[in-house]
Amino acid sequence: MSTPPLTTYQRHHLRPTYDHHVGYLFPAMVRASQAHVVMLTEQGLIPADRGARLLRGLAELRADHAPAPAFDGTFEDTYYLLEKRLAEACGIPAAELDVQLARSRNDLDAGVFRMLLRDQLLGVLDRVLATAATTLDAAHRYADVVITGYTHRRPAQPTTIGHALAGYAEALAGEAVAYADLIDQLNVSPLGSCAFAGTDLDIAPARVAELLGFAGLVTNSYEAVAGADHLVRVGTLNAQSLATGARLARTLMDWLSWRWVSTPGDFTQGSSIMPQKRNPVVLEHLVSYAGQAAADAASVLNNVGAAWWEDSNNATTDVQVRLWESNDRTDRFFALLGGFLAEIEPLEPPSAGEIVASGATTTAAADALTRHGVPFRAAHSVVGRLVRGGAPDTWTPETVRAAAAGVADGLTDAAVDDLITAAVRPERVLDRAQVDGPGADAVRAQVTALRTVFDTVAGRLGTVRSRLADADAALDAVAAERAGQDAVADATPDAVADAERAGR
Repeated sequence: MSTPPLTTYQRHHLRPTYDHHVGYLFPAMVRASQAHVVMLTEQGLIPADRGARLLRGLAELRADHAPAPAFDGTFEDTYYLLEKRLAEACGIPAAELDVQLARSRNDLDAGVFRMLLRDQLLGVLDRVLATAATTLDAAHRYADVVITGYTHRRPAQPTTIGHALAGYAEALAGEAVAYADLIDQLNVSPLGSCAFAGTDLDIAPARVAELLGFAGLVTNSYEAVAGADHLVRVGTLNAQSLATGARLARTLMDWLSWRWVSTPGDFTQGSSIMPQKRNPVVLEHLVSYAGQAAADAASVLNNVGAAWWEDSNNATTDVQVRLWESNDRTDRFFALLGGFLAEIEPLEPPSAGEIVASGATTTAAADALTRHGVPFRAAHSVVGRLVRGGAPDTWTPETVRAAAAGVADGLTDAAVDDLITAAVRPERVLDRAQVDGPGADAVRAQVTALRTVFDTVAGRLGTVRSRLADADAALDAVAAERAGQDAVADATPDAVADAERAGR
């Protein structure tokens, strides 16, 4: 018998939503259902034989990696596809299923989405840590490569490539900690909240959480399904991280244009008409990625803000794709940026003469006078007069004393010599002792300190991954035991390896 044609709602909402969601949601829903059925059986809420039948059916669905069926209107969404396919796998009518006992589409969707975001953000954090390691390596290697630092797009002071990159690495450190915190915030289970008010049945939500690798439970069942702050945090953290990285990308565009650093060939495109050109368009793409991440974050904020304080599609289903795409884009952003930074090398950094001619050494010249007792504002005035009279490499003791007349009379020879030396030797910045500054030793010390932050985050990441691996192995074992099957035979390859390593 042919199925009736799709309605307008099915064609223009349910089908495209299903197409976007099923690849993500279905495997996670199967996994969550295995934990749920194990719990129901352990609690005596369903007979052991019915639980075993469900678990055998779920194991069959988990092992089936065929593409999802096309949306044909015989089921409403991925949730009902799971019931339809599970009934078929169990050889029973859907009316005899127990898989949704003490569970709602609300808490299932909330739980599965946390699982998916958790897994995606673990990958994102891997990329952040890898990019950080590359950035710190380059900062250490190029801590003595002097360049002109800019403010407001104008030459400002001498600094180094290493100093600039260590600064970006510190921003990455804050972002890495924030991602680790966000993963912890996501890794609490809403399962057991049902529609939002729980159930009178004697369920064990903590057992389901344990089997799915969650570190605990959401405290309040209403928040468990109505809350969306964690979703907003995902979108906004991605947008923040990419915005900062895009700023570096724009600075790198300048460095490449000025030939301060080499252009990595793997990250360029040729011109269709100008054979000499290799365009580093990946940096433009990174800036665009940041804009798209900001748009995704705005979409999530707008949808969540338009929703009632209750379970609502505005704050659940309708933001999921935006966050999946945001996480995917963030992962690719850091893969590209890290790959780019791994390949750049100093090419033709500005010479001392170019840095001096830009005026970037004049602050150091003014500071030199203050070391000889000249008040700062007077020293600033003297150097200002000198700048108006000519470039620093033209300054002489006579011009310095003339500029000081009336504002800093009686300069010693030592003061004059210090001012001129500071004005024409930008490389002196490499000896600056200030711990957060551009001195070569200082930058390398910064690199060492930042590595400690990233090592701590990597340790936190490893702890979460260990919890998830242990939970996977435990769920595979208990589900197989309850189903009357061999645990290792039915486990996924990763779970088999984990079980073998554990001596199971």
